[in-house]
Amino acid sequence: MSKKIVIAILLLLAAVLAFSCFMIVKEVSRGEKEKDDFEKLENVIYEEIISDTGQSEEAETEKNPPSKRNLEPLFEQNPDCIGWIFIEGTRVDYPVMYTPNELHKYLRKNFEGEYAMSGVPFLEETRNLADDNIVIYGHNMKNGTMFSDLTEYVDKEFFEQHRTIEFETAEGLKIYDVFAVVCLKENDVWYYFDSAMNEEHFSELVDEIKSRALYETEVYPEYGKQLLTLSTCYGKNDDDRLIVIGTEQ
Repeated sequence: MSKKIVIAILLLLAAVLAFSCFMIVKEVSRGEKEKDDFEKLENVIYEEIISDTGQSEEAETEKNPPSKRNLEPLFEQNPDCIGWIFIEGTRVDYPVMYTPNELHKYLRKNFEGEYAMSGVPFLEETRNLADDNIVIYGHNMKNGTMFSDLTEYVDKEFFEQHRTIEFETAEGLKIYDVFAVVCLKENDVWYYFDSAMNEEHFSELVDEIKSRALYETEVYPEYGKQLLTLSTCYGKNDDDRLIVIGTEQ
């Protein structure tokens, strides 16, 4: 091999290495910026909790549990925002978006509507907040953001330490008790369950999904209480999913 060919190969390898380093730095910087953007939103909602809503004393006592966040600034900033999802002790602490007329709008967009790999957790477009079972999607990001921490629920010990999910909307705060953690496919029948026809139908669906759970929990949903399903990618195949399901307290 001539000296010129060796030099050309070395230059090519150096260029590939430089480009790879550039892309890694760019990816890390992008991830850090996206985390910073969400931290700014957190600062907004936790900065000032509305203490006087103008409701009657009777209405206040019926609020259970009391609001923990001031979401009004987010609703004003982006009408697509419908609430906030939170699991204490994890990095799940994000706004939730809803765009029934624009499928998967926030799959790869940030809160401002700009391109972002991590996207923003969003309510399934075919659902509404009054359904018996609402489904919220979030990415399983390699940097640990979005719904990545949901994968920790495959360990029952993690479940024991993180048994509740908070979902707050304009209607108030709801707390859900986790009752099942399931690995399934993206087209699983559970994703098509929005409303139960009656108590028997509800029980059949709950029994079926609990039978596929990774482990048993003592929590069993009560008919009439809303279910909350959090879904993220998990597994070797593109259509593999993990869901964490809670029942309203």
